Amino acid sequence: MDTSRPRRGRRRARAAALAALSLALCSCSPLATDAADPAEEGPGAPEAVATGLDVPWGMDFLPDGSALVTQRDTAEVVRVASDGTTTGAGTVEGVVPGGEGGLMGLAVDPHYPADPFVYVYYTAESDNRVARIGYDAATGSLGAAEVILDGIPKAGNHNGGRIAFGPDGLLYVATGDAGQGALAQDTGSLAGKILRVTDDGAPAEGNPFGDEVYSYGHRNVQGLAWDGDGRLYATEFGQNTLDEVNLIEPGNNYGWPEVEGPGGGDAFTDPLLTWTPEEASPSGAAVAGGALWVAALRGERLWRVPLDGGTGTPRAHLVGEYGRLRTVAATADGEDLWVATSERDGRGSPEEGDDRVLRVPVLP
Repeated sequence: MDTSRPRRGRRRARAAALAALSLALCSCSPLATDAADPAEEGPGAPEAVATGLDVPWGMDFLPDGSALVTQRDTAEVVRVASDGTTTGAGTVEGVVPGGEGGLMGLAVDPHYPADPFVYVYYTAESDNRVARIGYDAATGSLGAAEVILDGIPKAGNHNGGRIAFGPDGLLYVATGDAGQGALAQDTGSLAGKILRVTDDGAPAEGNPFGDEVYSYGHRNVQGLAWDGDGRLYATEFGQNTLDEVNLIEPGNNYGWPEVEGPGGGDAFTDPLLTWTPEEASPSGAAVAGGALWVAALRGERLWRVPLDGGTGTPRAHLVGEYGRLRTVAATADGEDLWVATSERDGRGSPEEGDDRVLRVPVLP
């Protein structure tokens, strides 16, 4: 296992430049988001669990502490053991990678292994889909994919892609607006939404519009996480001005494309906090250690947002050290985060060993 810090000067120089940019942006950001004070509570030193991956995107843990990880552009799923051993689990048929699309989110059935399934979100020829796939832990292999939800609009960008089971046992699906902002305001469309469905893809009982839609007015959600009180947080890419963290309530309209960030009035729900895209471009999210952790792509950092009845001042960690960060997942005991980089997604500057999964202790 490689436990070393980043190797070459290029990434260290980029880290210094990004830290300076973060400090410069603090005075004009809607919420102060300065880089971490060494005395501030934050994560411990990262170590590499797995290296040499190809755009890892979705990640969820099995009961034995290993994780299944999707690779966006190859449509492959790999199992990464806690000791770093990486083995192939299979390729998902029907995936058509392109642009920001491909094999994206992954969620393990909350009743696994009694219900031995994993769920994936992927881009197909004509749409985005969610499929259920049997996973045999004994052989470490995937079975055939059964599509349970289709018809989610696709595009080169804004495909959403994160899926996760909530505390209610239902499957939540984050979709993008597929580059057509008006679809986000149309509750009859699956684009620009957070969907809530059963494990066979049916609309969940109690959904606000009688279909799959749980919330709407989203541009491109790629992070879903719940706190201990069952509150759902979602991270969302803005256009040119403000990225968002939203507290999701059923039936609420989060404003896109009518408004980006706060200030939409009574018709729309304001975000809890915002960043500039240079600071964030937020993707995966997880809750651990009393905080919301957000993986930032363009911002190349891991944000820690304290949760103390509200949202405290965010602090940036790992600024520029590992490049673009796509996914963050908390281990079952909440002691560690697994963070996946996204340097090989066409927008990064990959180095030897990229992409990688890092283990980051929640506390030093």
